[in-house]
Amino acid sequence: MADDSRTQQQNIIGSYAAIGDSFTEGVGDPGPDGTFVGWADRFAVLLADRLPDPDAATTPDGTRHGNFRYANLAVRGRLLDQIVEEQIPRAKELAPDLVSFCAGGNDIIRPGADPDDLAERYEKAVAELTEAVGTVMVTTGFDTRGVPVLRHMRGRIATYNVHLRAIADRYHCPVLDLWSLRSVQDRRAWDADRLHLSPEGHTRVALRAAQVLGHDVPADPDQPWPPQAQRTPFDERRDNIQWAREYLVPWIGRRLRGESSGDHVEAKRPDLLPL
Repeated sequence: MADDSRTQQQNIIGSYAAIGDSFTEGVGDPGPDGTFVGWADRFAVLLADRLPDPDAATTPDGTRHGNFRYANLAVRGRLLDQIVEEQIPRAKELAPDLVSFCAGGNDIIRPGADPDDLAERYEKAVAELTEAVGTVMVTTGFDTRGVPVLRHMRGRIATYNVHLRAIADRYHCPVLDLWSLRSVQDRRAWDADRLHLSPEGHTRVALRAAQVLGHDVPADPDQPWPPQAQRTPFDERRDNIQWAREYLVPWIGRRLRGESSGDHVEAKRPDLLPL
């Protein structure tokens, strides 16, 4: 299996590029200016804090200026082939020390999706990336047992994940294994749409990503959530109806019309810029 140990050698990373879809763009984790933050941005901060930089300075607003550089090429709604066509060439051009590669989630939930075929295309992209960048971090899919619309696709996602781990093993890639991150099984880890992580969920993924590289982190991403009041069946039914009205029906409508949430959306951080 791929080496996703929490104790591997702690190499210094001076540049990082994230590629993927809405998960990596940060949907569900809005920042003060309205743009999404997300796990990759939070992970980049953790990496920057480890970089020896005696000349770095912090401005009054908390922005850290130093030698660490970060790009986020991810765009919501993108399919694997779109990511390969649009984002991988740019990632190769930037040639950072680290690239996180999360793709296939939007493909695998489509009717008739073949995880074997999808994995073959993913592997070609990994092979291409590993020749041009320092390290490629492979990201698996979540366990969807608690997601109403995606629960029945759990076996297909699990099959795809097994392929991803095998690919990571062949190319010596660290694995950000989201299936095993138990804390994101809690509903509080998810946004109201139940398809994207909440700010706390994104934070936990960022912490786990840092652990995969062997870094010490300020909190355990799998720490238990605080107790909460017991919910009644009536509460669950009411929330499910409201969720279906606000999120499920529009999502189905976009699918039927052939529209994507990422239409006319561009990467939020297409260049390697200092944090």
